[in-house]
Amino acid sequence: MKIILLQDEKKLGKKGDVIEASDGYARNYILPRKIGIEATAKNMNELKLQKANEDKRAQEQLEAAKALAAQLEDKQIIVKIKGGEGGKTFGSVSSKEIAAACQEQHHIEIDKKKIVLTEGLKNFGSYEVPIKLHPQVTGKLMVKVTEKAD
Repeated sequence: MKIILLQDEKKLGKKGDVIEASDGYARNYILPRKIGIEATAKNMNELKLQKANEDKRAQEQLEAAKALAAQLEDKQIIVKIKGGEGGKTFGSVSSKEIAAACQEQHHIEIDKKKIVLTEGLKNFGSYEVPIKLHPQVTGKLMVKVTEKAD
């Protein structure tokens, strides 16, 4: 019996896969637990439509990420932090502060989790910060760290 999986199952496959299962296993285990449904013509057509819709949505997200990366390419944000003697900073600039400054200065909302910083920016100067917008798209944002005038 052919079965379309409705959820990921460790030994059977991933959601949306069409598998071959014995009649007894399908009727007594897979169907009652709603792990899968029988692969009828109607269900196969619904699966095709669902996969096409998911592909379209994924393509739209990729295009949106590419557009945002191009938009960020020529932007620069300025983050001001308190400084001490000899050009040293008190503390560092984190991804949270970069995201807030980008929202405030350019009205572009970026999730702080997407900003890739191995560690905070601890010195004054300009930095090119990578932003992982999509698994296939990484944008770059120029961040200039300056001293806050008290």
